[in-house]
Order: sequence, then structure tokens, then C-alpha cells
Amino acid sequence: MAKHYDVAVIGAGAAGMMCAAVAAQRGKRVVLIDHAACLAEKIRISGGGRCNFTNINAGPANFLSQNPHFCRSALSRYTAQDFLALVKKHRIAYHEKHKGQLFCDDSSEQIIQMLRAECAAGEVSWRMPCKVGSIEKRDAGFHITAEGGDLTCDSLVIATGGLSIPKIGATDLGYRVARQFDLQVVEPRPGLVPLTFDGPSWEAFAPLAGIALEVEVSTGSAKGKNKAQHGHFREDLLFTHRGLSGPAILQISSYWQPGTPIMIDLLPEMDVAEELISSKTTVKKQLGNVLAQWLPARLAEGLLTANGFAPDARLADMADARLRKLGDAINRWAIVPTGSEGYRKAEVTLGGVDTRELSQQTMMANKAPGLYFIGETVDVTGWLGGYNFQWAWASGYVAGSSV
Repeated sequence: MAKHYDVAVIGAGAAGMMCAAVAAQRGKRVVLIDHAACLAEKIRISGGGRCNFTNINAGPANFLSQNPHFCRSALSRYTAQDFLALVKKHRIAYHEKHKGQLFCDDSSEQIIQMLRAECAAGEVSWRMPCKVGSIEKRDAGFHITAEGGDLTCDSLVIATGGLSIPKIGATDLGYRVARQFDLQVVEPRPGLVPLTFDGPSWEAFAPLAGIALEVEVSTGSAKGKNKAQHGHFREDLLFTHRGLSGPAILQISSYWQPGTPIMIDLLPEMDVAEELISSKTTVKKQLGNVLAQWLPARLAEGLLTANGFAPDARLADMADARLRKLGDAINRWAIVPTGSEGYRKAEVTLGGVDTRELSQQTMMANKAPGLYFIGETVDVTGWLGGYNFQWAWASGYVAGSSV
């Protein structure tokens, strides 16, 4: 006989454990199933091992989705302050880094143990490691074939995450289940990921690996109905051997569309052309030395070479039009990435189960009563900085409250 539960949650990550704990503490008989041997590896490695567990500024504007209003209900019903109250209840010391990002003082392991304790308080059953075979809808709920014995449940929650970081066990199970039940899936792609460049446009910049500086980066206006969904960030940028990384690039990568440029302002505090032109009569230096006052010297030289300027040319000898061209190259550097580092390096997966298929109040699939999708499996993706964890907690909470 298959063992029966009120609720089965597949995926014991952030959203799955949150959902299981909330449902179990309401008195539901809950089983949590995961194929991994090591619990919540994505929580463990996040934030450099200290888990950037939420952002106190989290709101709908910090999320991307084909339906940007979908996340509003869950985020308002379970806020960053609600999760913070749980962290304080478990006496986990934390600190705020810049822009509202909250981290554990000690270790991300504390967040995992907190979620385990919350599951234990509701007597959640565990199946782990346990691979799921097939899922069938039956009159009274769902039948799941799984290692260690089949089981049935009234409500089934899919919290299997996205495709990011395959080496820690990412799979496409969530999308397969959605398609099995005839739900639309927004094509997944890597998000919060370094961008890569090749060919002649990158030759001058490849030797600059290791240089970092604060920049403004944007994608410009997106076309059509998603006009509001184009990005603009002021963060640190890092040159790598293969392209660009750092928080500025991870942020903009989620908005970038293949084949289009990103715009980078390398000196956002300064109108470079105006500064150079007004300095012509008073500054007797070479161009390379002038730029090196404002930018890392290697970067200054690389930019001059890439744009056809001799670093040893005298500023006083340069025509205004040439200096305006140089100013544009620094304040409005437009460059087209050839790709990204892919799921291997992506922190999240964009796309997922189409939110139009789900109730924003409960996360249940409209076409399949009793079937829920939460967390990264869904087409809701947060910015870098704790936002994706807040979506995991909020979507897990609303599903756990309604199963």
C-alpha cells in the first residue's frame, strides 16, 4: 500500500522547507522529498557561505516576470520583516551589508538548521535522498512513484528550483511536471550570470582581467509590452579573462537580450568629454596620464588603444570632436555580449512555470486543483541581493498556508 499524506513537497530547498514547515504547523501530514543527499546545498553556498537570506527593501519592483504584478500578493503577505522575526526567534545573529542585504554573522548552515527545526516542529516526514519516478493525478489526489516506496497525497507542491548550478543537483523536473499537466512554461535561461565576449571587439579588453570599479550599467529600453522591464544599476563591475562580471553585470544579465548591447558608464560621476575639453588649456599631460587620474591605469590605456587613441598623445593637441568621441567611449560604452557563462555560473534561472497558470493568492495551478508551484520553478526572478530568497520564503508561505 502506498503511504498517504495530506501534502507532498518535492524539493527541500528554501521554498520547499518553508512550505512544508508552514503546512505541517497547521496540522497537515507533510512529506518532504528531495533527490540530493546533502540538504539545501544552494542555501549553504549562498552569500559566500553566509547566506544573504533576504533584503529589507524587497518589493515587486525588484523582480522580473512576464507578469510583473504576480509576485505582489505573496510578497505583501510574507515580508522580509516576517522572515527576520523567524531568524530572531532562532537567535541567529545577522548583519546588513549595503542596499538592504541581510547576511548571517556566522554561517548559512544556521538558516538550514532553522528551517529543519521549523519542519520538525510540525513533524514533517523526510524522504531523502529519494528520486521521484512518475506523478499521476487520481480522483483523490496524486500518486507518486518514488525510491523507498510509492506514496499518495491530496496536495502536491513542486519546489524543485531551476537549472542553475547543475553540479549541486539542479534538474528540470519542475518544468516536466508543469508540461505534463498542460501548463505553459516560459523558456528558462540563465540569470544573474557573468557575460562573455569574443572576437575583435574584446581583444583590447582581455588583458584587463582583475580590474574592478563602480559603474552604471543599463540595457536601454526594451521593446513592446515589457518596456518597464529594462534594467539600470549602479554597482561594481569586474573584468574577467572571458568578459565581464561583478554585481553590476550579474544584475543587468537578467535584463539583457541576446544580440543587443549593454551600456556602461565607467565614470558615472563625471562628464568625461567636458572635463577633457575644459582641461586642454591648463593641463600639459599625455592623454593616458590624464585618464589614469580617474580610472585604473591599465584600464585607461586599454580604453585609449581600443578606441584608436595613442596613450602618449598630448591632451592639448587633441581636437574637441576627438575628445567627445573618447568621452562617449567612457560614459556611454555600448558593447554586445556574445553570450553568458551559462547555468554553470548562473545564480538563478529566469523563466519557469508561467504565472498566468497559477493563483497569485495560493500558488495553485488553475488547471490542476491540488498542484502547486513555488520558488525558482516559477517565472519570478529577483535581483541580486537576497531578493530570490525572499520570493522563496513568500511563495512557500502562501502555498503552505493554503494546501
